[in-house]
Amino acid sequence: MQTIIGESLPNLPWENRPEGCTDVLWRYSRNPIINWNPIPKAARIFNSAVLPYQDKFVGIFRADQRNGRATLFAGHSDDGFNWEIGPDPIDWRDENGNPNPTSYSYDPRLVKIDNTYYIVWCDDMHGASIGLGKTKDFRTFTRMPNPLMPFNRNGVLFPRKVNGKYLLLSRPSDSGHTPFGDIFLSESPDLIHWGKHQYLMGKGGQGWWQGTKIGAGPIPIETTVGWLLFYHGVSTTCNGFVYSFGAAILGLDNPGKVLYRTRDYLLTPEKLYETTGFVPNVVFPCANLYDAASGRIAIYYGAADTCTALAFTQVDELISYIKENSEVF
Repeated sequence: MQTIIGESLPNLPWENRPEGCTDVLWRYSRNPIINWNPIPKAARIFNSAVLPYQDKFVGIFRADQRNGRATLFAGHSDDGFNWEIGPDPIDWRDENGNPNPTSYSYDPRLVKIDNTYYIVWCDDMHGASIGLGKTKDFRTFTRMPNPLMPFNRNGVLFPRKVNGKYLLLSRPSDSGHTPFGDIFLSESPDLIHWGKHQYLMGKGGQGWWQGTKIGAGPIPIETTVGWLLFYHGVSTTCNGFVYSFGAAILGLDNPGKVLYRTRDYLLTPEKLYETTGFVPNVVFPCANLYDAASGRIAIYYGAADTCTALAFTQVDELISYIKENSEVF
């Protein structure tokens, strides 16, 4: 039996597989859960991250304001479906409590390590880089030193140390809308000093849906088989980029080793809210919640760079599918 190593979450947002559906991953029937113009200061909220918190849920949300600038907002929810987003962007402070703003911030990931919640996002450091911050109460937010120099995106922390080190996934890029990209792994003893960078996995293979570039998605889920990582893949068509997503399994004690990786995508733009929007033809996974007791997983993803949607899967079925439909790159 392939199971999740972790805590139970009996109030996990969930919807059973639709009758007649044979897909290993299925969409929430009431998608999108956050639509156009969700709050007065933001036209679009997508590519956001959520976690359980005090028997409810919290989130760090990418909110593109009406001036077009991407900014992070905090929010909360009783059930994981219906969200209340704060009226103002996060007020970042340094370790001494002084203002420490960033000119833009997007595509956050949220992870709890020990008793602290860490936020990783794409930050401005004279070019796109990886930002890192922390909070314990989701009221005060401390900005930490940037882990990596420009140009870089898609920073994802592992939820615990492995072999005594913190681990960070990233996708080195360029100053524009990167037409390339592979996933790398870095390690740190203290979340400040980062090194031992290594290549993890790259674009390509038989799956053309990931032929242009790839990037890490939500926080990896620890399972009895290995670390389950959802990731996005991009193909280039005559009408531009198309973003889909698949999954990989990394070694439990050696996350630098890819054990399995999906040949075919798990989700690709098909629904109107995924194919039509500010940036058409995008599904971009950024968060996952799970209930270790039942093996259920809920995946939050951005749709068409416009709204937020949900999809669901069962861990044992998903891992079996990945193994059976894996390919060597």
